[in-house]
Order: sequence, then C-alpha cells, then structure tokens
Amino acid sequence: MVKKFVKHGNSIALILDKAILELLKMDAKTKIELSTDGTNLIISPINFNDSAIFEKSLKKINTFHENTLRKLSE
Repeated sequence: MVKKFVKHGNSIALILDKAILELLKMDAKTKIELSTDGTNLIISPINFNDSAIFEKSLKKINTFHENTLRKLSE
C-alpha cells in the first residue's frame, strides 16, 4: 500500500485507513511510539496492558498525590 503525506497546518500528517487501524486495534485515542531504524519509520502502539509500566505509573501517581488521596479516603 502506497500512502502520501498530507499538509496539516505547518506539519504533515499520515492518514491511516480504518481497516488498518481495526487490524491493529488502534483508534484516534491510541498513543503511539515513533522510532526509526535509520531508513524506515516505525509506528508502534503503546501497550498499556504491560503490568510493569502500569505499576510504575501508579506508584509515581500515588507518591505525587499521596496527601490528596489520603484526604479523599477519609
């Protein structure tokens, strides 16, 4: 499949077909990671089902908002 970039303000956008998004279980809210191997652009969905990432994020939030969360629980 050949695609072209589309001008979007001062940037460019890549339009992905609905069928591709459905195949990858992605939508407009899916966070993605962009990387390259030096020649190719690699677009990967960020999988938040990874429990290690979730646990790390939860710990950070709990530490930062500890006092507020404690007050809410009372």
